[in-house]
Amino acid sequence: MITSKVVSRHSRRAALVFVLIGTLVGCASQSERPTSSSEPDALVADARTTLNNFLRDPDQTWIQNNLDQAKGVLIAPQIVKAGFIFGGSGGRAVLVAKDGRVWSGPAFYDLATASVGFQAGVEVSELVMIVMTEKGLNSLLSSSFKIGGDASIAAGPVGAGAKSTVTADLISFSRAKGVYGGVNLDGTVVHSNVRWNDAYYGKTNLLPPDILIRRTATSPKSAALLADVAKATR
Repeated sequence: MITSKVVSRHSRRAALVFVLIGTLVGCASQSERPTSSSEPDALVADARTTLNNFLRDPDQTWIQNNLDQAKGVLIAPQIVKAGFIFGGSGGRAVLVAKDGRVWSGPAFYDLATASVGFQAGVEVSELVMIVMTEKGLNSLLSSSFKIGGDASIAAGPVGAGAKSTVTADLISFSRAKGVYGGVNLDGTVVHSNVRWNDAYYGKTNLLPPDILIRRTATSPKSAALLADVAKATR
């Protein structure tokens, strides 16, 4: 028989998790709009470095062999995981998407995850998420969605297992200090960062579909990143 104390304890835990998710997402999405595009520019440059780290890695043959099938690529140069008992992780990311054989973007996003468990310390990882289906891409085109709820996700195989078949809307690859894995993205809340979109492209109220589908906003600053992705998918 479940006692009222047990129910209450689980209810409090659920409430704390909910509050933490709200705090993480709120801190990211409500931050001040950059006074210039310097921060978004730096994120795009870092995203290019992260992507090429994975494309050149001999343990990442799954990405190298399957990127041509992707609908999009989400790149987060830094996912910070921190906490003690109650923790969370978060970071900023860019998304590029493909229409036919033409890549467009980037659009800017915030990622936030709350977790409960015995953990301590701070860990920084870099992340590449391959968008394999229209469902996965459509989820990212919305202003906010939850990974694992609105779109399925699987950890990508590395090393000797990189030839295995993986089926999911999103395939994620992460590494911290050269070690792969360690970032659980199931339950992560992904928010479009309109302020950073606007700062990067010099426009107002730009949403992901404006950049990735309608292409009403483009920038020569994205040429190097888009060229790297296009080269890897030939």
